[in-house]
Amino acid sequence: MPEMSPGPAPGDDCLDTAALRSLRPRLQRRAVIRQAVRVFFQSRDFLEIDTPVRIAAPALEDYIDAEPSGSCWLRTSPELHMKRLLAAGFERVFQLGPCFRFGEEGRRHLPEFHMLEWYRLQADWRQVLDDTVALVRSCARAALGSCRCQFRGGVVDVGLAWEEMTVEEAFRRYANADLDAAVRDGCFEQILVERVEPNLGNGRPTVLCEYPLACSGLSQPLPGRPDRVERWEVYAAGLELGNACSELVDVAEQRRRFATTAALRAAEQRAVYPVDEAFMAALADGIPAAAGVAIGFDRLVMLLTDAADIHEVTFR
Repeated sequence: MPEMSPGPAPGDDCLDTAALRSLRPRLQRRAVIRQAVRVFFQSRDFLEIDTPVRIAAPALEDYIDAEPSGSCWLRTSPELHMKRLLAAGFERVFQLGPCFRFGEEGRRHLPEFHMLEWYRLQADWRQVLDDTVALVRSCARAALGSCRCQFRGGVVDVGLAWEEMTVEEAFRRYANADLDAAVRDGCFEQILVERVEPNLGNGRPTVLCEYPLACSGLSQPLPGRPDRVERWEVYAAGLELGNACSELVDVAEQRRRFATTAALRAAEQRAVYPVDEAFMAALADGIPAAAGVAIGFDRLVMLLTDAADIHEVTFR
């Protein structure tokens, strides 16, 4: 595979011709990865679908803000529309397309980025983890001819068994912190990002699992642990690649969680979005057991092109 050039300077909003030329090797490999994604899902009988980008009701989440678009918003994720398809009996669906998050800009974040999401009926978080392992390995072989990824000055071997660790264990090990106290004190996200995440995924991917319910508004509770949910996130060399869960399908509990999040956002003087009643109606119609995954496609490309900055793998 050709060597990757450093790419344009981070944050350049208007790239000149030379800077665009430097993007070519990574954009070529990005196209290979995109094709590998489609081959992977088509070979497993997933239906590729497209859902609206401009929506009337973004999902109510604690840490994610939507970009206004007239009287609507640009989607932060296609999740709620895709779950409506599950209620309609679509068994396996995937989508790769643009999403938007207000105020997110940096070496790992863009206000406009690409998300890969897929959902399965009659599945749980463990089954979609198996999907994810197989997908990442398939993309690595297509892009690199190997499961060994040169990344951030080291090697992440996605072909090895992926490490698994609970959030509670990671907080104790890497931050000497009590998880429940961090949630209660409102510093969960800060500790996770600053003290835990840099230690994850070195040498092989790390799957961080069993998140607090208070930080997981769309996930199914863990049996026997109502304060934890069936949710995981995967990391490579400190970079979060994706988030997954067994989906919450209880309409009354989902409405309660949305109300809790709305109250929190109002108290913090942040935008409170309307509840997506079409989604709630789909939950009321009944969704069988289901699970879904969201992978930051640009970040996956970063891993498979040894890019230090997300701007090196995108054309803006």
